[in-house]
Amino acid sequence: MNFKKYFLTYILSFGILYAQSSVGININKEDLELEASVDMNAFSYYSESTTYMLDLAYLKTLNDSMTSIGISGVNALQGASGVSLALGAKINFTTDFMAIPLFAKATFNIPFNYTIPPLFIATSIAYAPPVLSFRDAKSYTELKVEGNVEIVPNIHLFTGFRSIDTDYNQADKVFNDSIYGGMKLIF
Repeated sequence: MNFKKYFLTYILSFGILYAQSSVGININKEDLELEASVDMNAFSYYSESTTYMLDLAYLKTLNDSMTSIGISGVNALQGASGVSLALGAKINFTTDFMAIPLFAKATFNIPFNYTIPPLFIATSIAYAPPVLSFRDAKSYTELKVEGNVEIVPNIHLFTGFRSIDTDYNQADKVFNDSIYGGMKLIF
């Protein structure tokens, strides 16, 4: 239990003190997720077109919790205005499950005129086959679809759907399958 308290404090302070990207919270009736993304280019003085991100997340459900730490490279998709693509890997773990899924995330910025706030649509998929699954894990699959709108500069409200399937050696378990809403602060 102490680990969870320290991790939540760490995520929030890490995101607030050092964030170059964002800190967010999303909830529904049964789940709470805290997330932080940090632009690593700011620390390494790297200024090419690819942005390297460090992502931290903590998902608390009714029956379990999952921690995630990931790294990815994000770049604008050439020839498709407003579309960015991220590729990376992350480590997800619970008390008896650990996997290192590879993931892809696409984000589309829907351009409107100046009277309508910016709208973003994002989708991501992550998969860890048996060779990247450890402890009692057999495989890991995650799908997310999310839409957000920038209400005021650097503050986004969003809603989305996530499906996390954790396959164990002895049984399969849908870790989370839910609709959520939240807020993200971008630095």
